[in-house]
Amino acid sequence: MHIFLIRHGESVGNTGENLKERLPDHLVPLTEHGKKQAYRNGQFLADYCKENGIDLSRARIWRSPFVRTRETSEEFNKSLGITDILEDITLIEQQYGLFDYLSLEERWEKYPNECEEFQRQADHFGKFYARLPLGESPFDVAIRIHQFMGTIYRDYEKHGVDTLFVFTHGTTLRTFLLRWFHYTPEWYHEEPNPKNCWIREIKDGCDCGYINTHITV
Repeated sequence: MHIFLIRHGESVGNTGENLKERLPDHLVPLTEHGKKQAYRNGQFLADYCKENGIDLSRARIWRSPFVRTRETSEEFNKSLGITDILEDITLIEQQYGLFDYLSLEERWEKYPNECEEFQRQADHFGKFYARLPLGESPFDVAIRIHQFMGTIYRDYEKHGVDTLFVFTHGTTLRTFLLRWFHYTPEWYHEEPNPKNCWIREIKDGCDCGYINTHITV
C-alpha cells in the first residue's frame, strides 16, 4: 500500500491575513501563492509516481472538507488525474477553540485565565496532551484519526484501493504518522510541523519521509 500525506498549500491563515478577517477555520482559502505551490507540487508528485512505477488505477484522493484542503487537492489533481475523490471529517485540522485565529497577544489579553491553565497543562503534561480551551489536543486528533484508518484498511481489503493521496493539515498529518507507526508522544514533541504542500510518503509500512522538501515556488 502506498499513502501520500499532503499538507495544504499556503492559506490566508498562514500569512496572518485572517487575523483581521476572522473567517471560520473551515472557510479559510489558499492564497494565490498557495495555489501555485499546490499546482507545482502536484506536477512533481505525478512525475514521481510515473518514475517509480506507481499504478494510479486503484488510487483515491481523501481530503479534509476544509476549503484550503479542497483547493489544494484540486490543484494537485490537475496533474494526478484521480477520479475517485472522497472527504472525511476526521481529517480536519486541530480545533483551536477560544484561541482560533487570535494572535498570542490577543489570547493573553482576552483569555488570561485560560492561557495560564493551558500553559500549565503544556508544562506539566506536554503539548501532545494539553487541550486548547473549547478545542482539542493533539491526543484528541490522534484518537479521531484512528477511526479514519479503519476506512483505509476496509477499502483495501474489499475494493483493492492501494494508493491514497490524503490532503490534510499539519497536526493531523503528524498524528496520522504517530498512530500508523505507533510513534510516541515524545516523537510528536520533536517532530516539526510540515511546511505547506510537503508530501510524506508511506510505502508498504515504511515511513519514507518527506519527498519534496527541495521544491521552492
